[in-house]
Amino acid sequence: MSKSRVAIVRYETPYDSVKKVVDLCGGLDHLPANARVFIKPNIVFWSKVCAFPKWGVITTSRVIEDMVKLLKEHGIDDITIGEGIVADPRDKETPAHAFETLGYETLRQRYGVKYINVMERPFEKVELDDGISLKFNEDILHSDFVVDIPAMKSHNQTVVSLGIKNLKGTIGISSRKKCHNADPEKDLHFHIAKLADKMPPILTLIDGIYTLERGPGFDGRMRRSNLLVASTDILAADMVGAKVLGYEPTEVPHLVHAAKNRNRPADLSEIEVVGEKIDDVASFHEFDFEYCKEESREMPMPLAKQGIQGLHYRKFDGTMCTYCSGLNGLVLTAIRYAWKGESWDGVEVLTGKSMEPAPGMKATILMGQCMYKKNKDHPDIQKMIAIKGCPPNPKDVVAALHEAGIEADPNLFAQIETLPGFFMARYQDKPEFDESFFRVA
Repeated sequence: MSKSRVAIVRYETPYDSVKKVVDLCGGLDHLPANARVFIKPNIVFWSKVCAFPKWGVITTSRVIEDMVKLLKEHGIDDITIGEGIVADPRDKETPAHAFETLGYETLRQRYGVKYINVMERPFEKVELDDGISLKFNEDILHSDFVVDIPAMKSHNQTVVSLGIKNLKGTIGISSRKKCHNADPEKDLHFHIAKLADKMPPILTLIDGIYTLERGPGFDGRMRRSNLLVASTDILAADMVGAKVLGYEPTEVPHLVHAAKNRNRPADLSEIEVVGEKIDDVASFHEFDFEYCKEESREMPMPLAKQGIQGLHYRKFDGTMCTYCSGLNGLVLTAIRYAWKGESWDGVEVLTGKSMEPAPGMKATILMGQCMYKKNKDHPDIQKMIAIKGCPPNPKDVVAALHEAGIEADPNLFAQIETLPGFFMARYQDKPEFDESFFRVA
């Protein structure tokens, strides 16, 4: 049996590097004539207030334009760029601002491409195996060819986020929440593994010009890595991408599921790597913060090292969906700033859909509607502080923290859109973090 080919190229020059990696893997060898092509970038988060490029968080505009040029040279005129940005689905302004800022309107004028916010487009129910169904964007389903261009990152829920995981941005809100269910067998990893199963033919082009450690958001550590990985076999591309990020495919649950679904080994034994050698470009990217577990506290290690006492903030799991996880980092940041050296009085914060209260806690904060519904009548809760929204309202989060004795600064939550600037300011004026990669000149 012939091996799947995955190409690794060091990014050196515009267009030429993308062309090289695509040619090496034979990425467009079977592109149908006059194909309708759907390009799926990764724009996991956007802020209208803080327009810093999200290095390693989102796909560079440089790679998107180069891929568009390559497709045009192959005679393709029907090209759609589509993404479902994490935001209130009723919010049309934030995605429009992202597309404009990233230069997609310029690409429309220059090359005739279309760009869409999938949240404004129809969804179609797709029956997957094992009784699973999800609603996918119709535009990608009915295209002839997909170019999947994720940013290369490690991910705090899925270990890595690459080609298969990037397709989660094409499903509807209810389907995204369904992926984060509390079934221990048909969990997040189980669902993600199936996202590519009913797609048209896919060329996966992993954008590793910038990579992200402890992703998927702007609070991770961003790196300039100058790498491109490509293959017409999405699973092979992801397994090689995982190795580049420092992980064996067997350490990534959704890749293990995907390999099993395809009756393939969860290793590189059936993969041919061309171009750069994995060992020459691999660099370990931590996927999550270490957690402290002691009698009086359970929390991320950075908070524990700060000396915080009397608080249990357990490691979130795969049942916490995107819309709660968007607040999670802010809540932890607010707690860090609220600490004044005096122990809090046995406060625990529960997130996701599966956690249960610990006996003996004086106050239990239930973060989000799912957690409230699960534990609202739990006998071990002495004082319930419920945040019932889906997603939680930032004002309600502040009120809950205050009720628990944690004097979080309301301004942090009132100016939530400016938060990315706080994290990304550390990269400003460093020449390797070049804003032009996220613009179309």
